[in-house]
Amino acid sequence: MKILSSPSIAHQPLALVNARLIDPAAARESRGGVLVIDGSIRDLGAAVTAANLPPHAQIVDCAGDIVAPGLIDMRAFVGEPGAEHRETIATATAAAAAGGVTTILTRPDTNPPVDEPAVVDFLLRRARDTGRVRVLPSAALTRGLAGDEIAEIGLLQEAGAVAFSDGARSVRNARVMRRAMTYARDFDALVIHFAQDPDLAAEGVMNEGELASRLGLAGIPREAEAIGLDRDIRLVRASGVRYHAALVTTTLSLEIIARAKADGLPVTCATSINHLTLNENDIGDYRTFLKLSPPLRHEDERRALVDGLASGIIDTIVSDHDPQDVETKRLPFAEAEYGAVGLETMLSAGLRLVASGEVTLARLIAAMTIGPAEILGLPQGRLRIGAPADLIRFDPHEPYVVDPVKLHSRCKNTPFDAARMEGRVKLTLVGGQIVHEAG
Repeated sequence: MKILSSPSIAHQPLALVNARLIDPAAARESRGGVLVIDGSIRDLGAAVTAANLPPHAQIVDCAGDIVAPGLIDMRAFVGEPGAEHRETIATATAAAAAGGVTTILTRPDTNPPVDEPAVVDFLLRRARDTGRVRVLPSAALTRGLAGDEIAEIGLLQEAGAVAFSDGARSVRNARVMRRAMTYARDFDALVIHFAQDPDLAAEGVMNEGELASRLGLAGIPREAEAIGLDRDIRLVRASGVRYHAALVTTTLSLEIIARAKADGLPVTCATSINHLTLNENDIGDYRTFLKLSPPLRHEDERRALVDGLASGIIDTIVSDHDPQDVETKRLPFAEAEYGAVGLETMLSAGLRLVASGEVTLARLIAAMTIGPAEILGLPQGRLRIGAPADLIRFDPHEPYVVDPVKLHSRCKNTPFDAARMEGRVKLTLVGGQIVHEAG
């Protein structure tokens, strides 16, 4: 049947045809196309072919490439305000678009921190004026990220904040954390917390164990993360707040999350693409681009994380995008800053797990799309009629070598420097508009 055009359509219809369609919500793959009109998916499936489209439609022949919902990244540092030398919304969203990420949740640990409605408004306006993809601000859980006084969650939420977190900091005081959770619950707000006991982590700079001893570096024990997470889950049980563990990286944490979910608590969690695809041995000869927080773990822990992703204990994958400039990374390992860029390489790195048979393609895409969309209450992340046309096209087998110079981020501190990857993103749509097209 011919798909009819309407004279009321304001924008030219766009159709992606001859594609492998990945529906992450149904964990289903099919062949066909997607018709986009006025920023939404109007039709999809086998009937969307070049022969069935309006004559004025723009047609993209995907030649068998995958078309999936755009990725949603729940943990990215965008630099603004106060750290524009590391990243800006313009450069971060350009990197995101190139990596197939169509929505990013920003961290609040900026300068000044996102603890006032005016700062939320600033971020939204900057994203509107300079961003290529959707930018959602998370706001501070405590004033000044100091962990002493609860932020004005209601006012920040009204201004446009979609979640509350202290970024890369843990709230040390359990009483303050409980009050924050109770307050957030009253607004049905999502609390995202970086769970780590700061006293136990102390001066550690990498995973505690034999390798750290051989390298002469202070270690961070697995228990630092587990103790922080266990405390949080007990407070969730007391408060009933919606809680998301920003990063889990150990088997101890997976056990805690699994028990919480089995008990019916409103708990979800994420791990980073770095912790899924790299381990402490990759640090090698003190490679500071792999100094991360939490630190890269033992290979056994990495494999457990992959199993947790496959089984659904881990809900989402994040890039943990944290750009650092040369001056803070070209230092002795113990003195270098934590962090790595990741928006542009998250999908390709994840496809390594698919190629090795550790995770299915549908599960990988779901953890980067429908998983975060459901946690954040977003309409994106779905391949269905009526959903926003945030879409990506990529060939999972197209090889390339990561060249830091070509990355769109302002900083180039990638842990995948010169790595051989597969899965370059060829096309990214946000609201039906092309925001990235590979040359």
